[in-house]
Amino acid sequence: MLAALQCPWGPILDRRAEAVSKRDRRLDLFRGLALIFIFVDHIRGNPLGWFTIRNYGFSDATEIFVFISGYSAARAYGMTAASGDFLFTSARIWRRCWQLYVAHILLFIIFATHVASVSARFGNPMFAEEMNVASFLRDPEATLLQVLLLRFRPLNMDVLPLYIVLLLAFPLILPLLKRLPWAALALSVGLWQCTRAFDINLHTYPSGGVWFFDPSAWQVLFVLGALTALRPEIPARIAARARYLDIPVAGFLAFALVVVLGWKFPAVERLLPQHLLTWMYPIDKTALDPLRLVHFLCAAYAAARFVKPESPLTRLAALRPLVVCGRHSLEIFCLGTLLSLSAAILLGEARDSIVLQMAAAAAGIAVMIAAAGCLDWYQRREKDLSASRRGGNA
Repeated sequence: MLAALQCPWGPILDRRAEAVSKRDRRLDLFRGLALIFIFVDHIRGNPLGWFTIRNYGFSDATEIFVFISGYSAARAYGMTAASGDFLFTSARIWRRCWQLYVAHILLFIIFATHVASVSARFGNPMFAEEMNVASFLRDPEATLLQVLLLRFRPLNMDVLPLYIVLLLAFPLILPLLKRLPWAALALSVGLWQCTRAFDINLHTYPSGGVWFFDPSAWQVLFVLGALTALRPEIPARIAARARYLDIPVAGFLAFALVVVLGWKFPAVERLLPQHLLTWMYPIDKTALDPLRLVHFLCAAYAAARFVKPESPLTRLAALRPLVVCGRHSLEIFCLGTLLSLSAAILLGEARDSIVLQMAAAAAGIAVMIAAAGCLDWYQRREKDLSASRRGGNA
C-alpha cells in the first residue's frame, strides 16, 4: 500500500520484485563453482586447471562472478527501489560497498604480511616481486595510501576492487534500469564500446599501470546481470525462441573450444585459417573483448537451458558444497585468495610435482568447503535463535 502511494507504478514493481526475490539455487551453485574455479586458476600449472571453464572457451570464472554479482545486486536492492525510495536503496548499496572495502583492506594486510614473512624466512626477495608486494615493502607509507585508494593491489587481488567500483556506481544506473531498461542497456553498451575505442581505464600504482579488469568495460556484464534479474520476461522470451538459438549457440561454443584447444595443441591451431586468427587476436581480458562477452552469454544460455530453476541438479547432495560456498561468496573468495597464496608458497619452496600441485589444490578446496559449511551452520543457528526470541516475546 505504501509503495503504491509513493509512486504510481508501485503495485506493478512490487509484484515484479516479489517474483525476483525468490531465491534461485542456481545462482549459489554457479557462484560457488566460479569461486572454486578462481582458486584453482590462481595456482599456476595445476592439473586441476583443466577442469575449469577457461580451458574450453574465451571466457572464464570472472565473467560468471561479475554477471551473478549484478544479478544478485538487482535482486537484493530491487525490492527497496520498487518503492521509489532510491535514497535509502543507495544507502544500503553503499553500506555493502563499505563492507567489501573493509574486507579488501583486511585481505591485503594479511596477504602482504604473509608474503613479507615468507620472503624474510626463506631469504627470497623475488617472491615479493612475483606477488607484486615489493613496492609496498620498500615504501609502506606511500604505498598504503594507494592501497586505500584501490590503486595498489598484489597479484590475484583484482576482482574485489572491480566489484566495489561496480557496486559503488550501481545506484546511478538502478533507477534507469527500473524505468527505462533498454536505455540503460544502450548507455552501458555505449560506455563499453567507448572504453575499447579510446582505451579508457583507471591507473594503478606505481605509475604506468592500469586496472587489470577495467570497470568501465566490465560494467556491461554487471548491467546485463542486473537487467536479467529485474526483467525476468527477457530470459523467458529468449527461452521461447530456443529452437532458433540452440544451433548458433552450440556452433559458437564449439568454435571457441577449437580455438582454445589450439592454444595448447599447435596441431589444432593449424586447422584454423590464419586470417581468422589475425582478426581475433589479441582477445583482450582487461577491456572485456566481445568474443569473451559473446562466449559467456552463450555459455550462460546453455546453462539456463539445461539447468532449470526447479532442476534436481541444484539439490544433489554432491553439489551442495558448491551451493553453500556460493551462499557465502565474500568470505570464501577472500579465503580462496589466501589459500592460493599459500599454495604458491608451498609449490615454490618445496619440490614441485604434479602430485603436490593436485594435493595443494584439493586441500584448498576442502578448506573452502569446510569454512562455508561452518558459516552456513552459524547462520542457521543465528536464525533459529532470532526466531525463538521473537516467539518468546510474542
